Amino acid sequence: MENSRRQVKDAFYSFVTPKKTSDPKLLHVSDEMLREIGFPKGAENTKEFLNVFSGNEVLSNSNPYAMCYGGHQFGNWAGQLGDGRAINLGEVVHENKRWTLQLKGAGETPYSRSADGLAVLRSSIREYLCSEAMYHLGIPTTRALSLALTGDEVLRDVMYNGNPAYEKGAVVCRVAPSFIRFGNFEIFAARGDHDNLKKLADYTIKYFYKHLGVPSKETYIKFFQEVATKTLETIIHWQRVGFVHGVLNTDNMSILGLTIDYGPYGWLEGFDFSWTPNTTDASNRRYRFGNQPNVGLWNLYQLANALYPLTNEAEPLERILENYKTEFEKQSLNMMRGKLGLAEKIEGDEALILKLEENLELSETDMTIFFRNLSKFTMENPEKGLSLVNQAFYEPETITGKIEEKWSSWIYDYAERLRAEELTNSERSKRMNTVNPKYVLRNYMAQMVIDEADKGNYSLINELYMLLKQPYDEQPNFEKWYAKRPEWARHKVGCSMLSCSS
Repeated sequence: MENSRRQVKDAFYSFVTPKKTSDPKLLHVSDEMLREIGFPKGAENTKEFLNVFSGNEVLSNSNPYAMCYGGHQFGNWAGQLGDGRAINLGEVVHENKRWTLQLKGAGETPYSRSADGLAVLRSSIREYLCSEAMYHLGIPTTRALSLALTGDEVLRDVMYNGNPAYEKGAVVCRVAPSFIRFGNFEIFAARGDHDNLKKLADYTIKYFYKHLGVPSKETYIKFFQEVATKTLETIIHWQRVGFVHGVLNTDNMSILGLTIDYGPYGWLEGFDFSWTPNTTDASNRRYRFGNQPNVGLWNLYQLANALYPLTNEAEPLERILENYKTEFEKQSLNMMRGKLGLAEKIEGDEALILKLEENLELSETDMTIFFRNLSKFTMENPEKGLSLVNQAFYEPETITGKIEEKWSSWIYDYAERLRAEELTNSERSKRMNTVNPKYVLRNYMAQMVIDEADKGNYSLINELYMLLKQPYDEQPNFEKWYAKRPEWARHKVGCSMLSCSS
């Protein structure tokens, strides 16, 4: 198959062949995804499994392919993008579930542009662990089946600062019902190819929104409504756990509302609405934590523009977009009520939550630890409230004077608010611990795994994989991971800001 870079017209995808690797080695396999896809027990130990999921062997009767799509990047139309480093091996249907298997880092495609289509171990570890971690947090996401070394070295400039170096090459097998993105629709609309635009919409509805019925103008409107609903739900989940995607271009938006493309993502260490993990976004902070819901809406506007030729009616699409804004306010409020253990909906909750968010930004406060420790709060003993969350402050000694007064005021307001609830302290604590995780994949944790892997020690991959399977449980054996970002990681590459380099 020809893998040369080119503009691909009148096509959804291009057939490509994965690049053979010199000395593949399987580092980890998701036991859960093996079962989901229907592999027999022990399949991961076979030579065939290693060869297929490192790109060295193409299964008979299969035709690997890379998808064509466009997208808006940082608010600007970028034209054709496509799967530059991803190759779809094919689809598996098991127990009425459809799964696309996709190798990331398996070589050049027509969409690679000036890149080599490869991936390094550093970014592959981050994607492998995070996609599985997000699933166990209850967040819609693509999954991961396997992580393999290629045995080849790949040249990368990690921070795009003119200091390239060779790194270990790797391949991740990503899994999802579909990897179709907003950009798949945008490219056809931008080219005025309405026939293929309709075919893509009809295909997506047939296989992934079957309940909407036979394609029609009304069906396309309902389809857009469901995509908008799923997109918002996923972003609300991100806000709940403090996840920042880092590069929410329209080509990184799943038509199924999944979290897709784990590049320069990050988790809030200090609670900060303006934080972005992406070095490319450092100046404008378009993809900062607090702006993710707005970017989701902006991206949906671009999808609406792409789908408009199928409806020729703007008003229904505009109504859905307007409704997104209302729904965000409502769902965000309910999400924060859940984090605070508030079952009742009472006027004044917005003010209580706003006051809390202002306090969280007064000094560097770890989001995950704060909300997890807050579950131990009892309304009968508000005077102990500050000591309960003290572990969350990076500099506890700064919680004095006016800052301490503001915290004390909020804590007593919170205690008073809890008296309007029927839940006992124990019941509330249990509810809070189902939405406030104890463990998330902090950047410093992922970097520790990467540093060890660079030395040839891969044991931490499995340790974090097992830890992140139960993020809401106490897991006393893993208590060492319930910790704020260590000082050594504050400015370390990979721990604070990341680039799109992979």
